[in-house]
Amino acid sequence: MFQDYFLTIAQGIPTSLMLTLVSLAVAFFLAVGMTFILSSNNKLLKSAVKIYVILFTGTPLLVQFFLIYAGPGQFQWIVNSPLWFLLSNAWFCAMLTLALNSAAYSTQLFHGAVKAIPKGQWESCAALGLSRLQTLKILIPYALKRALPSYSNEIILVFKGTSLASTITILDIMGYARQLYGTEYDALTIYGIAGVIYLAITGIATLLLRKLETRVLRFERLEVEKAT
Repeated sequence: MFQDYFLTIAQGIPTSLMLTLVSLAVAFFLAVGMTFILSSNNKLLKSAVKIYVILFTGTPLLVQFFLIYAGPGQFQWIVNSPLWFLLSNAWFCAMLTLALNSAAYSTQLFHGAVKAIPKGQWESCAALGLSRLQTLKILIPYALKRALPSYSNEIILVFKGTSLASTITILDIMGYARQLYGTEYDALTIYGIAGVIYLAITGIATLLLRKLETRVLRFERLEVEKAT
């Protein structure tokens, strides 16, 4: 019985991983774009980004799932538009919710890393006659490397956040677990197996991300060694 439960729930692993990867890819580019905006002098766009970040970091992810999945259907003009093809798709809505939520938190991480860049580097770029945009193109990649340890935690949180996708009919790991519980009523075993699967995947991801951090941040150690 344990093996049957595991094989059933494990069918949702590809869906959970695909949701995670696609959401993170979309969120990363959105966050980088919004980091550029927050580092610019455009007050209107900066205000819009700040409001967006407050909305998505200040409300529960579960509420965001329901609003994005069920909300658009209440507007007839959306139902009649080409967008309805995407917004009526549960997988797309789950991906969009995770991406928008992650982008808000990632923007905070990336912008914080940009603000932590030593003043001397900004002054060096200014001395070379670089514009604000040119300076950001040089310094933001550097800041992203510095933000990697914190961003690694965001990656793990997005994967665990996919478990909420089952609430909008997605058959991911938790979706298959909920479906199985509906027929077997063995909550301890079924949800315990689901928890072990999440734990195993997050453990592997954490190890891989720590190795990536060590490799990416090697340049800092080299700079310290040169300085000493």
